[in-house]
This record gives sequence, structure tokens and C-alpha cells, in this order.
Amino acid sequence: MAKIKILVVDDESRMRKLVRDFLVRKDYEVLEAGDGEEALDVFYKEKEIALIILDVMMPKMNGWDVVREIRENSKVPIIMLTAKGEESDELLGFDLGVDEYIAKPFSPKILVARVEAILRRAGKQDSGNMLIEMGGIILDKAAHQVTIDGNPVELSYKEFELLNYFMENAGIALSRERILDSVWNYDYFGDARTIDTHVKKLRSKMGEKGDYIKTIWGMGYKFEIG
Repeated sequence: MAKIKILVVDDESRMRKLVRDFLVRKDYEVLEAGDGEEALDVFYKEKEIALIILDVMMPKMNGWDVVREIRENSKVPIIMLTAKGEESDELLGFDLGVDEYIAKPFSPKILVARVEAILRRAGKQDSGNMLIEMGGIILDKAAHQVTIDGNPVELSYKEFELLNYFMENAGIALSRERILDSVWNYDYFGDARTIDTHVKKLRSKMGEKGDYIKTIWGMGYKFEIG
């Protein structure tokens, strides 16, 4: 069975080696790039890259520009690395379609745990119904596709997972902490803005059906039809 390919992009060779060593121990195949242009070359050349770990500040082409181009062609999950740790950077990353955001310095073990969580949730799920239909929304877990009133809706990886979680727990009040723990599938070192940013974008893409995601002030959200 072929190994899962992960592309690690960072201009610091020491950082690439650190991340690569931890991923290789978990039996992943690791590809490397030292700048944004090289990252795109590798991405287009190699087939079936399952996930990208991408630094923000790099020569030739920064991480944001790499994400913009990749998102024009692919929904491959992207974990963004940055030394800044500023809220504006995090929100920009989510707006561009980044799935996870990790500030340096970070624990390699935490990074690997996040990689495993994303790949696990992006793969074929072996439990439960693979198709959820509710209020004109059809969510196909196997194909990772959503249609609303028969029209396909383009969702990012994390938006899809969030909608899936809402629909599986329809009618249940969900705290932000519970959503983070279940959808992000690890102890998230962030705050409620992460959830709120994704919910806002998800509602927008759902059109009128976005009203199904109701805000519970001071707590979180509830998916409810009618």
C-alpha cells in the first residue's frame, strides 16, 4: 500500500528536517520545498499529495500566495505555520482556505496529531451513514460533496466538516469548546473566533439555508430547520 504523501514547505532546512523526522516515524512519505515557487513545482509535479504544511514567510513567493494559487486548483488540506501569531494573520489564512493554523514555536507532536486528525477525517469514514439529507441539503461524506436544493456548493475542507458535525447533531445546542474538540479533533490553542469565522463563511455559502445554523448567544450554535 502506497504511503500518504505530505508536502512540507519552509525556507529553514532545520525546521523541515524536524517536521520530516516526526512524520517519517509515523510512516508518511514526506516531500520538501524551500520556498513558495518550489512548493508549487512539487505540488503540480507530484500526484496525490494528501496534505501541505506551509510556512508563511518565505523568499520568492510567500505562503499566502501559494495558498491562493493552490486553492484555485485543489482543496488539499493545508496547515499554515507562522512566527507572527497575530489574529489578523490567522483570519487571513482562514479566508484563503487554510484548514489549520499553527504559530511557531510549536510542539512537533502536536503538529503530527493535527496532521493525523485531518487525514483521518478527510479519508473514507467507516462508521455511520455516508449520506445525510436534511432541509434540502445533501451531504455526501464519501464524495466530500454538498448540494443544496440540487445545486453543488463549494466548501473548504473545514467548512464541510463543520456542516457535517452540525447536521449529525441537529437540534442539539453545541458549545464552541465542543465544536472545536469534535471538528478540529484536538485541544485547540485558540479561541472562539476560529469557530465564528468558519460559521460566518459557511452560512454565506449556504445562502438562505445558512439560517439553519442558529447562534446561541454566550454559548455556541445549533443546527435547526424551521
